[in-house]
Amino acid sequence: MQHGLPPLNALRAFEAAARLESITGAAAELHVTHGAVSRQIKQLEDALGLALFSKDGRGVKLTNAGMRLRDASGEAFTRLRDVCAELTQARRDAPFVLACPGSLLARWFIPRLDRLQRELPDLHLQLSASEGELNPRREGVTATLCFAAPPWPADMQVYPLHSEWIGPVFSPRCAQAARLQTADLSALLAQPLLHTTSRRQAWGDWAAAQGLKAEQLQLGQGFEHLYYLLEAAAAGLGVAIAPQLLVAEDVRAGRLLAPWGFVQTQAQLALWVPKSNADNRAQRLAQWLKSELSETAAS
Repeated sequence: MQHGLPPLNALRAFEAAARLESITGAAAELHVTHGAVSRQIKQLEDALGLALFSKDGRGVKLTNAGMRLRDASGEAFTRLRDVCAELTQARRDAPFVLACPGSLLARWFIPRLDRLQRELPDLHLQLSASEGELNPRREGVTATLCFAAPPWPADMQVYPLHSEWIGPVFSPRCAQAARLQTADLSALLAQPLLHTTSRRQAWGDWAAAQGLKAEQLQLGQGFEHLYYLLEAAAAGLGVAIAPQLLVAEDVRAGRLLAPWGFVQTQAQLALWVPKSNADNRAQRLAQWLKSELSETAAS
């Protein structure tokens, strides 16, 4: 026996049979057949070189060696079950730390946060917002919500939630608003376009989808983060490129205008969870987010 221990599956089968005083009962508890438990006990007896059960009429009874092993294994498995239960409870009580872009948090997540906490009260959600590049492998983060294009990394469990759609938006307060509302797409070629320095290609992606030449676009003021870009657009400073999800409420309310609509990109809003730190709460959060996003798209 390696390290002085017999096969653990055999010990588990024996412990259940000894505790219940029934091989049939052990088979039912372990969800295996009577024969499987009998074989495991025989394997354990062979490994120890001792008989653990003896015939007793149509049933079996423990030998002296079997009673000693019953007491020792019972204590060990009880302790293991208790510790596993404690660890599971500690995991459930630990906060679920969700990293996400600050712009997504402010414009979409926070208005729904109260409902999320009511509907998933045991999530113990803790939010970590950033407008920089999000690292889904960062220590202390349970999951990351972000826009990205597949393929997904092999070390991540990724739950795709919603396709990304982007388009130009501007405020009614913008100096060119009246003319731009009725102009065709070519009008944007003469506009210095607001953009984020972290995703300068967004305008080019949109232009390619619309059949325009990206090199004809003129990039104007750049902003480090999307949140600032959207604030600049809302202040009437010019035309910005924005994800539909983050400006949908502003467009519906007339605070922003989107006369040319939105086009789909290859990116997806997805929940990323490191496989090395899998948390079963992530799937429930992903289901909730997907349902909310579907309602947002339908409204």
